[in-house]
Amino acid sequence: MGLRLAEIVKILKAKIITGNDKLNIMIEFACASDLMSDILRGNVENCLLITGLNSVQTIKTAVISNISAIVLVRDKEPLQEVIEEAKKYELPFLSTPFTMYTACGRLFSKGLKGVDGRQDTRKKNYSKEEFQDKV
Repeated sequence: MGLRLAEIVKILKAKIITGNDKLNIMIEFACASDLMSDILRGNVENCLLITGLNSVQTIKTAVISNISAIVLVRDKEPLQEVIEEAKKYELPFLSTPFTMYTACGRLFSKGLKGVDGRQDTRKKNYSKEEFQDKV
């Protein structure tokens, strides 16, 4: 169970920058980082990216990683080139007044899960017994 993007907008008191037509999409998970290499190494499909990084690289990373939507924290106003890139890929892009920590906490308290528990197809998932043997 996740949250609709419209619910996330309310929870985060977010401004919709792009993606007014996508408020009905379901977001299953959230991840938060300013380091885009962390996003690229995980399985983040159907996920909301929460970040303070206001750059075109954020949009490109989201597209490569199948991120469903992006939230920019700390009331940052995105650069015009970032907005244009989000529009180009039809990627919902929001801005919230909250810090990354608070935004994550608000969403977690409403039941949105982090990506920690997702199965990453690029890593072997060990059983408890197999894991014990590795450590």
